Amino acid sequence: MAATPRLAITPGEPAGIGPEIVVRALEERGADGLVVIADPGLMNRAAKRAGSALRFGSGGVACEPVALAAAERPGTLDARNGGYVVATLERAVDGCISGAWSGLVTAPVHKGIINDAGIPFTGHTELLAERTGAEQVVMMLAAGPLRVALVTTHLSLAEVPAAITRERVERVVLVVDRDLRTRFGIERPRISLCGLNPHAGEGGHLGREEIEIIEPACDALRNRGIDLVGPLPADTAFTPRALEGVDAVVAMYHDQGLPVLKHAGFGTAVNVTLGLPIVRTSVDHGTALDLAGTGKADHRSLLAALDLARTLAGG
Repeated sequence: MAATPRLAITPGEPAGIGPEIVVRALEERGADGLVVIADPGLMNRAAKRAGSALRFGSGGVACEPVALAAAERPGTLDARNGGYVVATLERAVDGCISGAWSGLVTAPVHKGIINDAGIPFTGHTELLAERTGAEQVVMMLAAGPLRVALVTTHLSLAEVPAAITRERVERVVLVVDRDLRTRFGIERPRISLCGLNPHAGEGGHLGREEIEIIEPACDALRNRGIDLVGPLPADTAFTPRALEGVDAVVAMYHDQGLPVLKHAGFGTAVNVTLGLPIVRTSVDHGTALDLAGTGKADHRSLLAALDLARTLAGG
């Protein structure tokens, strides 16, 4: 008999590679202790396209059914299924909150098509924060020993400077420190923090955010016992010497930190949401519509996300 499901998996955008990489990952790792939150027909069609003998639903892989609004066409987005994608996430999060599952692993969604469906949607991280009532969540990606967390996530570059406040920097670093201790088991995490501007502001000549916001935040955090280095120029914060002994780097915005992380481990990195009352991990890539239905999708990041979710959940 299969074990009671402990981790929930959402396959994400039905027209993307999510359903297929879920099938591939379950073939490789097995389905014990897992439940897929999806339309069983979608998953069975994905298995058939992948040449897999797995079956989802009654008598097969545990599947919590959520019905598609329209049959999927691999590679072709359909706004009618935007509500379906959000419904799978809400069902999974609610199950984790209730204690039915110990954690959530998510495959990629397509933000644009969800918004085209008339549903305001910024990303997984923001939905999870709202659904769980988390005060401060932090997006962190991990590739081997390199961990990169973000002060801001899905904002246009023009919006970033106004979003960098002393309070926000302090809250984010405190969440990173706490979760590295409680979830990752690091007794005294060492964190480095990037500046916002080139050369961390060059003493105010390239911007004053470091002087007026980030440095005071760093001083306050160090006074609270946080082992923190920074603000550092982002162009040297990721050099081997700067990373020695560092457990996580906190970057100010999405494209300051994540290009380095993805260069280091794209396809095997894991996205982790810190600050939640539940465990959530995800893949490090998007829906890859051009690969959907071709059998060429790489499922290694999903495997890594499953493995890390089990570890964080104590499994």
